[in-house]
Amino acid sequence: MDLLEKVKGLAKDFSADSVAIRRHLHANPELSFEEYKTSAFVAQKLREMGLEPQEGVAGTGVVAMVKGKNPDKKVIGLRADMDALPILEANEVPYKSKNEGVMHACGHDVHTTSLLGTARILSQLKDDFEGTVKLVFQPGEEKVPGGASLMIKEGVLENPRPFGMIGQHVAPNLPVGKIGFREGMYMASTDEIYLTVKGKGGHGAAPDQCIDPILIASHIIVALQQIVSRNRKPTNPSVLTFGKIVGLGATNVIPNEVKIDGTFRNMNEEWRAKGLELIEKMAKTMAESMGGSCEVYIGHGYPYLENNPDLTRKMRSYATEFMGAENVVDLDLWMAGEDFAFYSQVIDSCFYRLGIRNEEKGIISGVHTPTFDIDEGAIEIGMGLMAWNALRELGEH
Repeated sequence: MDLLEKVKGLAKDFSADSVAIRRHLHANPELSFEEYKTSAFVAQKLREMGLEPQEGVAGTGVVAMVKGKNPDKKVIGLRADMDALPILEANEVPYKSKNEGVMHACGHDVHTTSLLGTARILSQLKDDFEGTVKLVFQPGEEKVPGGASLMIKEGVLENPRPFGMIGQHVAPNLPVGKIGFREGMYMASTDEIYLTVKGKGGHGAAPDQCIDPILIASHIIVALQQIVSRNRKPTNPSVLTFGKIVGLGATNVIPNEVKIDGTFRNMNEEWRAKGLELIEKMAKTMAESMGGSCEVYIGHGYPYLENNPDLTRKMRSYATEFMGAENVVDLDLWMAGEDFAFYSQVIDSCFYRLGIRNEEKGIISGVHTPTFDIDEGAIEIGMGLMAWNALRELGEH
């Protein structure tokens, strides 16, 4: 039996156990940097495979090695995130979240399950490859500063240093059985914008005696749209969106201040810095020109995610071997953020998408929604493909 058939066979053999693991994780979600039970569960599963996990990395992260023949020859890193979101699950399924108000609505339960399955497959094939596979189970992807940045600071890319990092993410827009890749820039940097517009409140019937922060805020929001439309280069995809405005006045009450929250997303670090500078300057100047003031706080988030072209082309070719060319598709730019980007900024990386959609079963909801779910057939594919990617990149023994 050749190696590809071995991997596919093991993925099939382990699929039922892996679905059970995913359901356990889905029913017991934990928020970012609070993945205590999840990381303990992951570590125990790794020990059952004969591995020696390192726990407590960046708080709740777990790292383990699967060593083949000649383990120092080459090292590749595989990453899965473990945290859930503060969402009340609306699905009525046997594995519905038991932690009310917390839900695996972004598929991190799938990512963790897939990497555990990959570890199990690779542990059975230690005599079939040379080198080492570094397994990274990461906390806090959903919360700034991002678990990836903290794990990097604590040395996850050293001792041993992988030549590259591979990650996968569920894709609700792709049918189960499909895999998506994109070379180069893929996902956006994510910065949070918080504006506090201050004026002078009073009676709505006497605006001449007030400095209206509602009016100032409206002008600021409209003016800031020029930041993207009139300043950035066409080759730099960029988005500035404001999703929250709070001005606690009334029909006849002008408030003292208005709060505005938004997000600024980009694919270019130089433009990102310039854009943030322009946002702050314009908001403050606009408010002052109308007699008020504006406090600006910028929450610096994740950098943009760039897939190394050479590594991504190889991963795509391996996926074609595993899935068939008809099941490997191109991805569009995505202005969402992902802290896997921290790895991509310091090491060759590839972040690809795993199809989970099944319209016949009604599995069509997007990530970060209370009805998100997956076709669990994706788990067998996810763990088998990641194992195959690692084995092909390290080379057969």
